[in-house]
Amino acid sequence: MSGFARDTKYYGNRLVYEQLERKCAGYHARHCECGHDWLEAHAVPVGFTVIPRGGTGYYGLVGPGLTEGVDESALTANALWEAVPGKPGTQTWYESVHITCRSPQAEAARKAENERIHGPRRECAQNRRRTRPLPRR
Repeated sequence: MSGFARDTKYYGNRLVYEQLERKCAGYHARHCECGHDWLEAHAVPVGFTVIPRGGTGYYGLVGPGLTEGVDESALTANALWEAVPGKPGTQTWYESVHITCRSPQAEAARKAENERIHGPRRECAQNRRRTRPLPRR
């Protein structure tokens, strides 16, 4: 999901708007039809800075009216939507900020929960691979 985030691992101490690329690219393709990449054609020229986040398809946007000098209790993505199609945004609800804690304790708890959920699945998959007969040649 897209939304406002603070994640020290990826963005330092900045408030960013994390955007799922395919969501905005699809919206842009349907509504603008300019044939250009929406970030290069619309977001960057009006002052947004793009912060990539690995190969996940997510990236963070910082920029005027969206994440800089804003009231964090009244955040909307209207500044971004105005930049993408060139029309004023119509978002009437406020969005919260997703904060990712990267403390050693929080990371250990996240890894333990991940192992609790995915450990049995990994073990089952490994057992299936061991018991499969080899393909005939």
